[in-house]
Amino acid sequence: MTDTDRRSAGEKTGFQLSTGPGRVLVWFYGVFTVAAASRAIVQMILDFGRAPLAYVLSAVAALVYGFITYSLVRGGEKARRTALVCCAAELAGVLIVGTWTLVEPSAFADATVWSYLGRDYLFIPVILPVTGMIWLRRAKNA
Repeated sequence: MTDTDRRSAGEKTGFQLSTGPGRVLVWFYGVFTVAAASRAIVQMILDFGRAPLAYVLSAVAALVYGFITYSLVRGGEKARRTALVCCAAELAGVLIVGTWTLVEPSAFADATVWSYLGRDYLFIPVILPVTGMIWLRRAKNA
């Protein structure tokens, strides 16, 4: 069976995104999906009116993390490109929200996953998208 036949049959070919170091990324993104989603859900249920922007941003972070996790597990060139775009969007979100909270700490009534560049999460939210983009760029050349 040729590569063209495999692709048309839906079979995965070439570099798998969730192998080797990609497996660690899948684990981290999976954990952060659960952490951000749990945080957002609890905050929205208990006190949404207190800081709706912060809680919605945490929910957005959870969605982005979940989509990247799915893309890494799914594999393939289309998933790689989609995950790369999502990692770039995630990094932009972390840098914008993180910088905003550093410059104007009173801008949010409560912290988000991305507040202070992810300080509450050991700065992993700012490190993870950079690591993900490096891995995804490497996967393109494999």
